[in-house]
Amino acid sequence: MLIGLPKEIKNNEFRVGLTPASVRELSAHGHSVLVQSGAGADIGLTDEQYLAAGATLTADAKDVFARAAMIVKVKEPQPQECAMLRPGQILYTYLHLAPDPEQTAALIKSGAVCIAYETITGAGGGLPLLAPMSEVAGRMAVQAGAAHLEKSKGGMGILLGGVPGVAAAHVVIIGAGVVGTHALQMAVGMGARVTVLDKSVDRLRQLDLVFGNRISTIYSNAQSVEDAVLDAELVIGGVLIPGAAAPKLVTRSMISRMKKGAVVVDVAIDQGGCFETSHATTHAEPTYVVDGVVHYCVANMPGAVARTSTFALNNATIGHAVALADKGWQQALKDNAHLKNGLNVANGQVTYEAVARDLGYPYVNADTLLG
Repeated sequence: MLIGLPKEIKNNEFRVGLTPASVRELSAHGHSVLVQSGAGADIGLTDEQYLAAGATLTADAKDVFARAAMIVKVKEPQPQECAMLRPGQILYTYLHLAPDPEQTAALIKSGAVCIAYETITGAGGGLPLLAPMSEVAGRMAVQAGAAHLEKSKGGMGILLGGVPGVAAAHVVIIGAGVVGTHALQMAVGMGARVTVLDKSVDRLRQLDLVFGNRISTIYSNAQSVEDAVLDAELVIGGVLIPGAAAPKLVTRSMISRMKKGAVVVDVAIDQGGCFETSHATTHAEPTYVVDGVVHYCVANMPGAVARTSTFALNNATIGHAVALADKGWQQALKDNAHLKNGLNVANGQVTYEAVARDLGYPYVNADTLLG
């Protein structure tokens, strides 16, 4: 199979879908890889390294899309990329379709076979292709929040960990999954006062056993979320319903009553965000202010640490990429129910139930497309 690697074009997105090591892995399986020149240059992955791994270079993204049977990316295709997809071509990348009707419509129109990293499941549970970026985003959320609490960045001018004689900031983390766990590790390490909310008492019990009295664990309901948010200097939203739009757990009314100069970081923004006042921002313009509260809602947070993120992501994605190339998408999905869960759109139809429900499309079971 000919696999295509285009350079990412989303704002300040420097990650790359395949490292030279991943290209070498595909080449060892007898596949060819066409790489757009400069695809990894911004993070120190040179054209020479790709050539040494067995790739062929081309200067033009149009050439990559026109020739490759499978496109491997990091972020969802932008409108001009969607227009280059063709029927039967495999697209293997993050998609986050539920809050993005325009992209969904474009992918349906393309007829391409669109497999989303974020809905592929794992044998041990969880979302193993989403997890590495959730780990990065959770850790970055605390860094970003701490920076934007500084007065020069629009915050109230508070040091996250405080100093002797001065109280630390109160960090509230909504969601105790991968994002929340990594956020609380960073927040605890920086000396903040940390509250974690989740609906799983079992998960809260696990965190309590690990962190003890260094954190407070609270069962999540409307009242507890409101109480915590109004007391917080920094709120991190890390809730996730796989493939579906994130629930709006923090209302506009809560935001209006928060401390002025407080910061909210919405890591769920890829799925529409869990704050009612959230809308996606970019690394170029990461924040905006609503009712005196600084909102950081960058939709590709791990792109800021693109080299770390690229290697972490490739560790998780390359196995399925090899399977898709070796077997073709239909056989690969037949053989692996977890990979099949990644199929979101194929042959002009929506094959992921949560996306179909949230966007009003008929749902087509993936099994009906596998022959």
